[in-house]
Amino acid sequence: MRSSSSLSKSVLSSLPSLIPLFAMPFLLFATAVLAVFLATPMIDAGFVAFEDSSSLTNSVFFIVMLLFFTGILLFLIRYRLQSIIRLIILASLFLSYIYVFSAILTFFDLSLFFVTVLGTVLAGFATVLLFRFPEWYVIDVLGVLLAGGIASIFGISLEPLPVILLLVILAVYDAISVYRTKHMLTLADTVMQQKIPIMVIVPKKRSYSFIKEKFESIKTKDDEIGDTFSSPTSHLATDNSSNESTHTHDRAAYLMGLGDLIMPTVLVVSAAVFVPGGGVGIFSLCSLTTLIGSLIGLCFLMFFVQRGSAHAGLPPLNGGAIIGFLIGMILIYIF
Repeated sequence: MRSSSSLSKSVLSSLPSLIPLFAMPFLLFATAVLAVFLATPMIDAGFVAFEDSSSLTNSVFFIVMLLFFTGILLFLIRYRLQSIIRLIILASLFLSYIYVFSAILTFFDLSLFFVTVLGTVLAGFATVLLFRFPEWYVIDVLGVLLAGGIASIFGISLEPLPVILLLVILAVYDAISVYRTKHMLTLADTVMQQKIPIMVIVPKKRSYSFIKEKFESIKTKDDEIGDTFSSPTSHLATDNSSNESTHTHDRAAYLMGLGDLIMPTVLVVSAAVFVPGGGVGIFSLCSLTTLIGSLIGLCFLMFFVQRGSAHAGLPPLNGGAIIGFLIGMILIYIF
């Protein structure tokens, strides 16, 4: 009886520390649900990014634009023009939220004029709130909303094959930019120092405040780089900045870039739109297995992040999504 009681107490005492580990997969799951849910209104509203959804050149175009945008940000960082970076990201968030809120408003019986006006007003409110009050729970809610909307737009615009090509290229690029060139860590430095809200945050302690947090620079020794920051658009890391030493692993929060939520979810939406059939609720069988694969990939990633360093998030996330998609296709072929 004593051993059973002590075991129960041990399990209960460990629950608070386990909640953050479950919270991050929940954010990915919530993003996928929202993205698939928005797919139909996005299609009806004509929010399609590419005319030919089957063209592989769409993936190449996406990568070229990503590299171009990254180059501009690195140029601005080099010349210490952080204020311009804030304006660029602020404008990007505002425009993205217009699409997201407009798609949501199409569920109501409103005219195109009111949908446009209300969508713009809500987008402005969300953007201002993010930059004026960037607390972790505000960032998380609006981050999931934004990630779901963007993933839905690209998911309805690209068939699975171009998406898979895109995910493979991005996974390789992600690994190179984190472990070799480390330029993503340079971007992450600026994002965290400026508290630019393009990530999701899961605090380990209730008292955690992203607004009050003071982040140290990641531009230190190579063996210290991963202990403080994650990438602004992808990668999963832990925030140890509230500790006395960057080498301690009593992390204050988990940080994950919106890219980690968006990219695997794009394949989930694409599978739901272009490979219908079976499944549960709004998810087709193939989209459901893709989501499960993404969640497994995230769990695999968090196993390594538990050790206290930043890691490229897209290789395991995209890899899990692709494997899940292929399993779904096999199941469809068999049954």
